[in-house]
Amino acid sequence: MKIVETYSHLNGLEFLIVHKPNLWEEIKTVIGYVDADACKTKISKEKNMKGRLLYSPIDMNKSFKKLLESKKWIESRVSYWVTKNEKLIRKTLTMETEKQKDEIKQAGYTPIFSYNQTDFVKERVAIEVQFGKYSFVAYDLFVKHLAFYIGDKIDVGIEILPMKSLQSQMSSGVAYYEGELYNVIRQGRGVPAVPLVIIGIEA
Repeated sequence: MKIVETYSHLNGLEFLIVHKPNLWEEIKTVIGYVDADACKTKISKEKNMKGRLLYSPIDMNKSFKKLLESKKWIESRVSYWVTKNEKLIRKTLTMETEKQKDEIKQAGYTPIFSYNQTDFVKERVAIEVQFGKYSFVAYDLFVKHLAFYIGDKIDVGIEILPMKSLQSQMSSGVAYYEGELYNVIRQGRGVPAVPLVIIGIEA
């Protein structure tokens, strides 16, 4: 695979280049090592592409996972407690996890355990490799990366997406770089409030 486009949101790429240049080189190397041809294994059953050989999101994810884990990128979770009261959520949002639970209980509400998980984190940088549906990318950008950033677990989030040229050779409904770039830009410069690097790749 190769990087075709990058978008730096709130100076995410500049942060990497200045403060984590080795990680940025490592990410580019991993993308270059992914064998696109080896991932073209899915026989389409969709009406408009029936019998066509497509790139498999499962195989591409497996390839990225193997390569990133070999370079010590590991899964990480941010845990927290939620409840139905808005004011209480605002009050507990920045507290330590157990303090959140106690505060919610003391206020007479039921604490509900929740968490955000990201598959690849290293040296306060998070990577999401996304070959799934559109809604998954929105969740990554506007919830996952943001939660890790607010929780002081990361300094920048990275989203790896197929370009439209690659997505057109995959199952329908897969998100693509150009579309998600539009979605981020139309929110305004400061939203989401987390430094990001959005990477568009193709075979």
